Amino acid sequence: MAVIMRRVIWIVLDSVGMGELPDADKYGDVGSNTLGNIAKMRPMALDNMRKLGLGNIDGMKNIKPVKAPIGCYGRLAEISQGKDTTTGHWEMVGVVSENPAPTYPDGFPKEVIDAFCKAAKIDGVLANCVASGTEIIKRLGEEHMRTGKPIVYTSADSVFQIAAHEEVIPVPRLYEICEAAREILTGEHAVGRVIARPFVGKSAADFTRTSNRRDFSLVPPKYSLLTRLTDAGVPVYAVGKIEDIFCGEGITEAVHTKDNNDGIDKTLEYMDKAENGLIFTNLVETDMVYGHRNDVEGYAGCVEAFDARLSEIMDRLKSEDILIITADHGCDPTTESTDHSREYVPVLYYGKLLKENVNLRTGKTFANIGQTVGKYLGLKKGIPAGRSCLTRILR
Repeated sequence: MAVIMRRVIWIVLDSVGMGELPDADKYGDVGSNTLGNIAKMRPMALDNMRKLGLGNIDGMKNIKPVKAPIGCYGRLAEISQGKDTTTGHWEMVGVVSENPAPTYPDGFPKEVIDAFCKAAKIDGVLANCVASGTEIIKRLGEEHMRTGKPIVYTSADSVFQIAAHEEVIPVPRLYEICEAAREILTGEHAVGRVIARPFVGKSAADFTRTSNRRDFSLVPPKYSLLTRLTDAGVPVYAVGKIEDIFCGEGITEAVHTKDNNDGIDKTLEYMDKAENGLIFTNLVETDMVYGHRNDVEGYAGCVEAFDARLSEIMDRLKSEDILIITADHGCDPTTESTDHSREYVPVLYYGKLLKENVNLRTGKTFANIGQTVGKYLGLKKGIPAGRSCLTRILR
């Protein structure tokens, strides 16, 4: 394939959903609307995204539309069975999860924990239950420091999370333990992600999770957008936890980030040096720091902070660049739940080659984005799911 000198800058605002999907009742998420419910409680200054059409999206609540958006805008439904990071991101690139990944509302069975301890060469674990990450380290962090046993917990998502104090289990060793867990969690126990959750502090009063979190996901199938791009010689630059979500498959170069500002900085750096290809960024703070902690004010401020810096990205766009902003699921901090929520996600397209004020309505799958990106970057063969909107948005 001849190299096409085009770029796509694709930013995923983690968990910034916009209203319950029709099957939300099956997931316990009736009434969830991350953006809409936050905006109702705490109006947000989102001038840049509103300018692109955020408030004009069908079904958007409590965010004012503008008269003539300069972008193309719509919302997308999820057809995968799930509502977590892995299923959301995988569907975007054409990998639809037809069967739900296993979850463990009563903790992991004894055979799983025994196999994990043997593989990781540890004497036992603490917790083994469903818990909030911040709550569990406050409750068991001091016992962990006395015993050296890692804290294992899960959530409503398909995750095997391992928390450890960085002075008790150093970060490299924690990663080794997580890799051991990933190796044994296969077959019926193939959870979507094993997550390292390091923390620091002297006591329960000041334990704090660090930015050394790392996700160990399942390996995605070879037919994803990312592998098809790199196989065709189109570079893929991953910012944030994108590399972890896809186990490095289809990634040309990657950088991890400390927070959203760092993620935006790294995106801008790639925009300065990458001549073509896909710059794929995940900004996780909305989800990890605020959504799961039901912090409405913090969540609103985090979305505003991104919007304030969005102009830097827009100003850096070259004539043939396309900017895409979307999300992977919801995590409504206004509800009692601290888990992800089954929601539509917004999608915004912007670029000098694109039309203005195009309402894309409601797309059937997140994979519509992947199809659009692949077609724009010159792939001759599309991904298995989704429908490109390129002909609708190009001038």
